[in-house]
Amino acid sequence: MKGADMMAWVLFYHIATLLISLLQDGSATDFNDLGKLLLGGFALAIACAIAFTFVRLRLRDKKPPASNFISISQEKK
Repeated sequence: MKGADMMAWVLFYHIATLLISLLQDGSATDFNDLGKLLLGGFALAIACAIAFTFVRLRLRDKKPPASNFISISQEKK
């Protein structure tokens, strides 16, 4: 991984860890609320995955991959 990509992942990890710790420190919930929290977390995870996919596709379109073709013929001068 390149440095900028790694820094972004580390930042995302720390933000996610902070949000999880803040959610855990909240008030106690009973089993009825746990289902709503689970469903909300699942919806949030899907939304994040879709957003991440769109960002990666846009970045890939801006910078197309280089060709892996290697010519074995001599260049004419």
